[in-house]
Amino acid sequence: MSSTLLQVRVDEKTRSAAGSICEKLGIDLPTAVRIFLARTVLENGIPFSMKLRPSAPDDVLEAMKQASQSAENAGVSDMSIDEINAEIEQVRAGK
Repeated sequence: MSSTLLQVRVDEKTRSAAGSICEKLGIDLPTAVRIFLARTVLENGIPFSMKLRPSAPDDVLEAMKQASQSAENAGVSDMSIDEINAEIEQVRAGK
């Protein structure tokens, strides 16, 4: 199969960091790019997840808000830590 030239512009810091990782993996950067392209063809799409995720602090804050709302809805938002632990022990004892 004949080959063709593919040129990509990338900042030096990214190229250097990627090159160092590839070197640790025992391959060179052009081989890594060929692997990426081959996997793209095999999977008929980008071979890794490309999802936008909120930053971790937002995730944690949202989870805490949801937990507080769930506790309030269940009528247990004002329980002390001792009451929570006692309830946990009751559940464990019942199993």
